[in-house]
Amino acid sequence: MLIGAHVSPAGGPAKAVERGVESACDAIQIFNQNPRAWKPTVYSDEQVAAFREAMAPSRVDSLLIHAVYLLNPASDDPEIREKTLASLIASLRAGDALGAHAVVLHPGSAKAGDVGEAIARAGDVIREALAESDRCALHLENTAGAGGTLGRSFHELAALFEAAGGDERLGLCLDSCHLLASGFDVRTPESLGRVLDECVEVVGLERLGSVHLNDSQTPLGSNRDRHAPVGTGEIGEDGCAVFLSEPRFQGLPCILETPRADRGGPTAEEIEDTRGLLERGLAARGAAAR
Repeated sequence: MLIGAHVSPAGGPAKAVERGVESACDAIQIFNQNPRAWKPTVYSDEQVAAFREAMAPSRVDSLLIHAVYLLNPASDDPEIREKTLASLIASLRAGDALGAHAVVLHPGSAKAGDVGEAIARAGDVIREALAESDRCALHLENTAGAGGTLGRSFHELAALFEAAGGDERLGLCLDSCHLLASGFDVRTPESLGRVLDECVEVVGLERLGSVHLNDSQTPLGSNRDRHAPVGTGEIGEDGCAVFLSEPRFQGLPCILETPRADRGGPTAEEIEDTRGLLERGLAARGAAAR
């Protein structure tokens, strides 16, 4: 796995690579615009060139761009829809320019409205955004299932792919905390295997494109999205080792979005500890297979 972290892009995307290197990352994830403002960022040719120059000699092999949380592709408010579409197009175009592995998107919320109608609206926005970009993949992230959020089940995610036209650039980002919160037990090889079997059956293995590793402050089926540092929550060290060592995740970028008291991203020590959990999980699977 390409283990890494969500890092700050302050100062430009090349600075994000530097921060990723400082944290011993093989993959990084960034917001491509201020997460508290609607104004999309357009990177200059100089910023793109500096990013590529920083990436070339580094250990960082993969970039994910996370669309900001303001977006709601499923909104029935015309203004929110317009802003969401403009921001998503900007994210995908940034991904095109930087050669990103994918843009990661929360599919949105129906709020108190009809879920089927919300999925249709989200699909229209996603399809329009993909048509305005060239190459970058778009990974829909599973959600914890609070309120009217979309993507809490593999069937909802499959419906979103269908509503968006089934474009081959559409993929899936699986978040460990969100899976546990939405009722999927990922803490043993057997239970996680069943979760992935369902994912493959309903969505397809070819859609699985990236992973977020976050422990959960809240228990199985809580429907609450509360991240905890790896190994300190309801998933625990053993469960995180299991998640990391799932064979169908190997080769994918795996991003930690774990909280810190100083609001910084995961440290180099956390990244190396996570690699240790991966090795532990792989060793346990190997021993069980003998």
